[in-house]
Amino acid sequence: MDYPILEFGAKEGGEINCAAAIQAAVDAACAAGGGRVVIPAGRFLSGSVLLRDNVELHLCPGAVLLSSLDPQDILPFPHTDGDDNPDDGWDGGFFLGALHARNVTLSGQGTIDGQGNKVFADTNEDNGFHECPKTVAAFRPRMMLFEDIENFTVRDVTLKDAAFWTLHMAGCRHVRIQNILILNDDRGANNDGIDPDCCQDVVITGCIVKTGDDAIVVKSTGPMAGHYGPCENIVIANCVLHSRDSALKIGTETFGAIRNVTLSDCVVQDCSRAVGVWVRDGGTVEHIHVHHLTGATRRYADCYARPGAPGWWGKGEPVFVSATPRAGKPGPVGTIRDVSFDHLYLTSESCVFLAGEPESPLQDLRISDLHLTLARQGTQPGGLFDEQPSARHVYPHAIPALYARSVNGLTVRNSTVRFVGQGEAWSGRVAELENCLHTAVQLETEE
Repeated sequence: MDYPILEFGAKEGGEINCAAAIQAAVDAACAAGGGRVVIPAGRFLSGSVLLRDNVELHLCPGAVLLSSLDPQDILPFPHTDGDDNPDDGWDGGFFLGALHARNVTLSGQGTIDGQGNKVFADTNEDNGFHECPKTVAAFRPRMMLFEDIENFTVRDVTLKDAAFWTLHMAGCRHVRIQNILILNDDRGANNDGIDPDCCQDVVITGCIVKTGDDAIVVKSTGPMAGHYGPCENIVIANCVLHSRDSALKIGTETFGAIRNVTLSDCVVQDCSRAVGVWVRDGGTVEHIHVHHLTGATRRYADCYARPGAPGWWGKGEPVFVSATPRAGKPGPVGTIRDVSFDHLYLTSESCVFLAGEPESPLQDLRISDLHLTLARQGTQPGGLFDEQPSARHVYPHAIPALYARSVNGLTVRNSTVRFVGQGEAWSGRVAELENCLHTAVQLETEE
């Protein structure tokens, strides 16, 4: 059955909080054993809404569901003891979600609007480049948090202007994200696109994701790793990804295992990095395979007017794999092993960067059919390595085509690099290797 929200008292116009009406429709559908809650064409403002078992929230063409930015209208995160970890960002609450449910669907050709345009402000902190992260000027909830959902589907909808993380799935199983649009401010801080966190069996296909922060992030936060175990069996394919951070990021939060992740047949559109893989928190990241990417990576301006202000992570690397400690946090870093990249066709401003430490070497990395053009594309000079977040942080370094440190088992074959407009950034080296074992590098250089 359909449960139109107008029949439960919702008012069109975008001025009146319709959360009570929408929640009543959801509850009625759940009580009847399941159904479809229908949002018709029009603008509807709402505070937090919790979806329930066997409920589909359907947005008709022309429907716009607006997130309230009033803290009084937003549900907090359901914390338990030990869930508050400052590295996980568990604050601010969430607009739309579900907790401990089965068979939840979000569908339709309508739009969910997080009203991030009212949260982010351009205060020109990068001296006129207008590229750095904007200042956060208001309260900002996550757009969505779906925790512990069995059989979760999101299809066809548009998610627009998230004020914080857009689609955060924590501890979910059997997930399908199909043909959605995420259109965020590409200078919005922390407005990640899709975040599978300790989820299992996830397929993300046919999506267009444009964000400021990472487009797709596979992670294992501390609270969710304790509750739901590893993040594994993730397929990402046939997407267009734009971000001023990474198109695909694995980590940084790595409190549990992340394994069996594939990324294929995607376009990387002017990202700070194409693919980044981190360990920092003691977990194991393994069996990560990336193939058939095309596009470009570049460096964007950071804040200059506010020293120490958050900036973008990445300086235009096509591939970034990193195992090094967080600053001021001794302890096991974790393990990265069995990672492969093949058939990458990218124009970039920095190198393939592979860096472990003697106590946490990267293991068994393979690169084949990489065709890399190193060329300046943006407004900023090169010559920096970026290992955030870590004690190494950001530091000057000339840029080779490939940099590898503390790698045990590295193979590069059938790959080419072309240097365009060599200047102060390029080191002139095809490969720079430090403390690497069992290494075979075959790169052809084209001036």
